[in-house]
Amino acid sequence: MAEQTALLELVNVVKHFDISGTFLDQITFKAGRITRNRTIVRAVNGISFSIQRGETLSIVGESGCGKSTLARTVLGLYPPNSGRILYGAKRIDNLSSQAMLAYRSKMQMIFQDPYASLNPRMTVKRTLEEPVKYHNKGIGASAVEEKVSEVMRLVGVDPKWAERYPHEFSGGQRQRISIARALMVDPEFVVADEPVSALDVSIQAQILNLLMDAQEQRKLTYLFITHDLSVVRHISTRVAVMYLGMLCELAPAKEIFSTPRHPYTKALLSAVPKLGAKDPNYIRLNGEVPTPINLPPGCVFHGRCNYADKRCKTEIPITTKLSEPTRVACHRVEEGKL
Repeated sequence: MAEQTALLELVNVVKHFDISGTFLDQITFKAGRITRNRTIVRAVNGISFSIQRGETLSIVGESGCGKSTLARTVLGLYPPNSGRILYGAKRIDNLSSQAMLAYRSKMQMIFQDPYASLNPRMTVKRTLEEPVKYHNKGIGASAVEEKVSEVMRLVGVDPKWAERYPHEFSGGQRQRISIARALMVDPEFVVADEPVSALDVSIQAQILNLLMDAQEQRKLTYLFITHDLSVVRHISTRVAVMYLGMLCELAPAKEIFSTPRHPYTKALLSAVPKLGAKDPNYIRLNGEVPTPINLPPGCVFHGRCNYADKRCKTEIPITTKLSEPTRVACHRVEEGKL
C-alpha cells in the first residue's frame, strides 16, 4: 500500500482561526500601557496522513478536537494556514476557486444534519438535479431525470417522491437524500461528517450499510468523521485518533481496537460499554480538555495523561512509525515504556 499513489495526502496541515474581532476589540489598557491582544483558535496543528483509493479512514476524538475543521479544510471550504493537500499527487490547497472546480465533482461531502444541509424551498428533484446540471453543461433533461431516479433507487428512496420537500421526510430518509446528492456527480472521494449521529440506532445501521454498499459498487474512498466507536469498528479500514488538533495515533481498525498504543486511545476505548463486563476497566483521565486558544506546552495531552513525565510537559512528541501502517505520537511509546 505504501508504494501506491495515495488518492489524498495531507502534509503538516495547519488551520487556525483569528477570533480577535476588530482592531479596537484587540486593544486593552493594562498596568498603564496600551497592549494589543489577538485571540487565535488553533483547531488543526500539523496533521499528516494519506488515504489510499477504496479505503475508509475514520477520524475519531472528543467534540472540539478539530475533526470537522480538518474535513472542511481537506475539501477547500477552509484554506489551510500552512501545509500541503494533494489529491492524486497534485497539490490543491493553493488553487483558485476557478481551478478548484475541476475537483468539486470528484470530492463530495455528507453533512451531519441533513435538514440543515438541504434547502427547505427546493424539492428533492431540484436538489439532486442542481449538481448534475452545474458540472455537466449541456446535459439533456431526460438524462438528468434518469440520473435522479437511478440514484434515488440506489439510496432506497422511491423516485415517485421526487417532488416532495425535505420536511416531508423522516430523518433517515433525509440523510439518504443527502447521500444521494453527494453521489449525483459520481465522486471518487466522499467526506462523511458524522452522518449517523443524529439518527436512531436501527436507522444508523441502515445508513452505514448503504454507505458500504455504495462504496463497493462505485469504488468510493471515504474520510469518515465520528465520535461513535461502534460505528468506527463497523465501517473503517484505518482509524486516526485526534486530540486538540493533533494526531495521536493512526493504525488499522483491528489493531486500534485490539492493541491501542497511545494513552488517549486507550482511554477512549475503555469508555466503550461492554456487555457482560462485571468489572469494567475504565481509565479515568485527569482534569478537563484544555482550550484550543491556549494549548498546553509539550504534549497537548500531558495534563490528563496518567503516564506523563517531565519530557511530556516540555517537548512536543513526533509521530513515530511502529510498523508500516501504525504511527503514534507519544514520548512514552517512543521510549518503549508503553
